[in-house]
Amino acid sequence: MGTQAVPLSSLGLTARGEANPTITGIAVDSRLVKDGYLFAAMPGSTVHGAEFIQYALRMGAAAVLTDAKGAALAADVLADTGTAVVVTDAPREALSRSAALWFGAQPATMIAVTGTNGKTSVSTFVRQIWIEMGLQAVNLGTTGVEGAWTAPLAHTTPEPITLHRALAEAAANGITHAAMEASSHGLDQRRLDGVTLKAAGFTNFTQDHLDYHETFEAYFDAKAGLFSRVLPEDGTAVINIDDPKGVDMAAIARARGCEVISVGRDGGDLHLTGQRFDATGQDLRFDWRGKTYQKRLNLIGGFQADNILLAAGLVIACGAEPADVFDTIPHLTTVRGRMQLAATRDNGGAVFVDYAHTPDAIATALQAMRPHVMGRLVAIVGAGGDRDTTKRPLMGQAAAEHADLVFVTDDNPRSEDPALIRAAVMTGAPDATEVSDRAEAILRGIDAIGPGDALLIAGKGHETGQIIGDDVLPFDDVEQASVAVAALDGRLT
Repeated sequence: MGTQAVPLSSLGLTARGEANPTITGIAVDSRLVKDGYLFAAMPGSTVHGAEFIQYALRMGAAAVLTDAKGAALAADVLADTGTAVVVTDAPREALSRSAALWFGAQPATMIAVTGTNGKTSVSTFVRQIWIEMGLQAVNLGTTGVEGAWTAPLAHTTPEPITLHRALAEAAANGITHAAMEASSHGLDQRRLDGVTLKAAGFTNFTQDHLDYHETFEAYFDAKAGLFSRVLPEDGTAVINIDDPKGVDMAAIARARGCEVISVGRDGGDLHLTGQRFDATGQDLRFDWRGKTYQKRLNLIGGFQADNILLAAGLVIACGAEPADVFDTIPHLTTVRGRMQLAATRDNGGAVFVDYAHTPDAIATALQAMRPHVMGRLVAIVGAGGDRDTTKRPLMGQAAAEHADLVFVTDDNPRSEDPALIRAAVMTGAPDATEVSDRAEAILRGIDAIGPGDALLIAGKGHETGQIIGDDVLPFDDVEQASVAVAALDGRLT
């Protein structure tokens, strides 16, 4: 489908009175509706999509998908129009499944990864492993669509129409394998419910997004939906059992009837038994169901081993030979903005950029760097505006506990007063140096590192803009680090 007109019923929808108009497209934005479209009027956090049904009808909508509240809100607008109305208790799930049917194609082998941290790394490593094995693969998420075919994405887990359009285009471009990030927002809003998965992975569970989910329980339940609802019963769950919630996720997957591959340092089907660190990477020793392997990993950070092995488990879950999967490990490269070596000073001091923007992620990143660094660890941290305020002091505290020198600066302040955000972070790191301008903070952080030292610029990772008020100003941590090193070491001409 996707380019032809089809009966509404072929999208898995039944309208009131069994009306079955011909549908020519699907939209969640009334401004994008054309003659014959299905308009999905979804409940929102502030405004119900039903408020826009009147505009969708003017644009030629032939059918409306909504919930009981939406139908009631638009009852007068819909009266005597002849428009087919589909009312369901689960409109988001219905939209996802309809979008999947409308666009039709998706890569034959798909996996999804959820967890607070590591989703982008794991999904990117899965894609890299597949490509190393000669397969046409992509990963979708925070960094867009990357791999053998590329495209931009506005959200980690896009709304279903955008998602299934991208999947159909990927399949049309010869992509056979795809790895997705499954955000808690995307799972809560049923955006993945139309995706056919072979396997799903769980990385970890720590504090984040409580501004949206409000409680840890709601946040966990959203992520658990990947295993209790989205992953088919004949799918395989690949679970990090070192995380306390990993045991719960494994139980949820098994209760659904799924096979479980456990990954961990304390045991599991894929068991990391040893790591040896040096300045440029690490050697890994691990067991896969009784057989021992040792491989070189040219990446900084002990946690990268956890991400790599979870990715390997997912590829194995999709049918690959374990030995072939493990042979790709020495060829894997840094994920953009994830413990990325941005620049090196003439004195040997190294500058890394990482997306760490939670207390746990900052602590994990700094702890992971420590075995590779002979000298001091310097950290630059900040916190985003219009996001969970409770984690700000904890982010400062994490940096203060694990770094030798800390600079607190602006991240993406958005609509908030940047000074108040910095002050909240500083309560957790009272001895830190406050530098409001992020470029200046990076310059001062780099100026502070000498031979054997390393700097971590945390928070923004792959992002290429800084959100101040309603403006997105060009800003790239990696680029700023390169410029600062060039300036300090006299390389600018």
